[in-house]
Amino acid sequence: MPERRFSGLMLLLAAALVAAMLWDVLRGGGSPASSPASSVTDTAPPASLAGARAAAAPAASQGATGPPAKEEHYIDLLARAETRRQIRASAGVTYLNEILAISGDSMLHRWDNRITNPVRVWLAPGTAANYQPAFLDAVRAAFGQWQDAGVPVRFDVTADSANAEVVFKWRVQFDIDRTGQTDLTWDQDGHLESGVVTLATFNQLGQPMGPDDIRVVALHEIGHLIGLDHSLDSTDLMYPVAKVRDLSGRDIQTVLLLYRLSPGSIR
Repeated sequence: MPERRFSGLMLLLAAALVAAMLWDVLRGGGSPASSPASSVTDTAPPASLAGARAAAAPAASQGATGPPAKEEHYIDLLARAETRRQIRASAGVTYLNEILAISGDSMLHRWDNRITNPVRVWLAPGTAANYQPAFLDAVRAAFGQWQDAGVPVRFDVTADSANAEVVFKWRVQFDIDRTGQTDLTWDQDGHLESGVVTLATFNQLGQPMGPDDIRVVALHEIGHLIGLDHSLDSTDLMYPVAKVRDLSGRDIQTVLLLYRLSPGSIR
């Protein structure tokens, strides 16, 4: 009789254990937190989950991938690259690439929007030895030649000293091998702001300058005044030492290209 009771108890315990196991499984109702499915979700979330995370991200995090300032900078870089391309493509026709190769700042300098608002120039009479009133007409003729070449800048040569942006001065002779000098100022973006042009009444050999000599020197210095530097070709008027007396085709094409491009650095 006791043996039967013991067997019955064992059966009851076994049934209770099985029932407990079944209940534990049914109560869990899903995969444990460390299941492979959860691992995949952590490394590669579904599109809907990824979208929800992006929408919940802080504004600063979203902006870090492409803020407006960077987009504008990229456009500016593209513009500079196009400027460099045009300058390279003009080699032989212009000497703008030569100017930039020897410049210290790789910047284009020019006047901006000075058609309807001419640059104010003071042409003062001189007191230096050999100064002649005809020299002023020679300078005006030099301005006219550049304007006739198509330079999109106008100069008011009737301005007075009080409001002039460009001043012409006279001296007897330079201490070095030159008959003219131009000093310019410009802003950080390459826009020309003012200039001083000094012309000598005697050349470097001590010989007196005539009106047409002054016209040639003024033509060269006005080239600097509108943004050109020296050419390496002696057939151009902008060659450091004057070998010709009028503008060359390259002089004209170089300044026209300069004024089709934006001023400032091309780096």
